[in-house]
Amino acid sequence: MRLGAVAGAVGLAVPVLLGAGPGGSGETIPLRGLEPGEQLDVTLMRVVDPAGPASVIAVSDAKADDRLVAVRFRLENTGAVVYKDSPAACAHLLDSAGRRFEGTDTATTAGTAFPDTVTLDPGDTAEGFVTFSPPQDAGLAAVQFALNGGLSDDVGHWSLS
Repeated sequence: MRLGAVAGAVGLAVPVLLGAGPGGSGETIPLRGLEPGEQLDVTLMRVVDPAGPASVIAVSDAKADDRLVAVRFRLENTGAVVYKDSPAACAHLLDSAGRRFEGTDTATTAGTAFPDTVTLDPGDTAEGFVTFSPPQDAGLAAVQFALNGGLSDDVGHWSLS
């Protein structure tokens, strides 16, 4: 569903979260960008919690209390112009306390992260993970995605509860 009021949700503590119902995993939401002709169909494919760091270097750099949550998106350019943006900057994770976490392109064991910048011609698609670092005790409530680095007024919202 498109963004409305965000209600609190019960925290989930399972290794892999697959949403169900409105806004859940597998739902595709058409989103418009700020420029004429910018439009993507964005699908939340799955949420992996926890997601392990992808390399030994990442493990040694991580703090003991770090938590990684990886969200897989599918992006399809349904617009009339080339789409060029950073999926990590477009995505946010919300917890049950109302806190908002920014996405990164950190590599995890969940799968391939999106590159820093994705360029899609009309009709092209891309899939990849965006990673978040919420506190260990955070209950995951929702994922949001908005084009133009998250600045577009058209926001996709997937409930995780």
